[in-house]
Amino acid sequence: MSTVGGLVVEDTTLQKLARRARWHIINTVASSKAGHIGGPLSATDLLVGLYFRQLRIDPATPDDPDRDRFILSKGHSAIGLYSVLALRGFFPEEELLTFDHGDSRLQGHPDMLLTPGVDSSTGSLGQGLASGAGMALAAKRLGKDFHTWVMVGDGEIEEGMIWETVISAPRFGLDNLTLIVDLNGLQQYGWPAAETDRFDRSEPMGHVDLLAVFRGFGWDAAEIDGHDFDAILHAYAAADAQRGVSGKPSVIVARTTKGNGISFTRGVYKWHNGVATPEQLEIARGELSDKEANR
Repeated sequence: MSTVGGLVVEDTTLQKLARRARWHIINTVASSKAGHIGGPLSATDLLVGLYFRQLRIDPATPDDPDRDRFILSKGHSAIGLYSVLALRGFFPEEELLTFDHGDSRLQGHPDMLLTPGVDSSTGSLGQGLASGAGMALAAKRLGKDFHTWVMVGDGEIEEGMIWETVISAPRFGLDNLTLIVDLNGLQQYGWPAAETDRFDRSEPMGHVDLLAVFRGFGWDAAEIDGHDFDAILHAYAAADAQRGVSGKPSVIVARTTKGNGISFTRGVYKWHNGVATPEQLEIARGELSDKEANR
């Protein structure tokens, strides 16, 4: 048992790692007084499953040329990635409290020149999948066996550059490329529509049959509950099993809830970003601490 940033943790099961990561997300943003909350929280379980059960990586050799690659294309969710990288051992967890400071290695968007474990600098939405396709193509041409994984947000896939890559990746037979769509269904802004609010903030892509669309372009596609670790790990293993076999890139459409894991952020569009008050941090601490340790 240990205490990290005031959060009591007991062991390293995926569920408990996810709670610990969520605590780091909300506590770090509160400490830095800047950052995003909703998107990192919706992606937490997907990231924990990827980094602790799937990726072939070693924090001691973050630049190993044979490592698997991961690109967080929705770069504004950087604090979610940093929290999991810290838990995985790429840098000390205490360093998270430097997030978004001027001299920190942990900037508001991922920077591959600063942060151990970051494979691509991102922030301008829509570019990560193209970068991932380039890495996957390079692996094919060089005879490398690594798998490239890319996570995008559902709002992000409105970007045209995403679909240019969706069209081209199957033509190159990139079965060593897997796209994860964090489909949390909410965006900060939206299309003018509802009379009771300025915008309809439900994500338009959440109403599209994305499986049919991706399959139509030649991708292997699966849809999962993005907060169910059994489903997550099964989907990851299935995608990895197609590497070098299917000739098709894979996409995992993960249905998630924005702000998941904390009662006052869950499903609330206003927590796309925001800074928790001391009172809210206490609520989050109570909800995310191990129940066994609090008896």
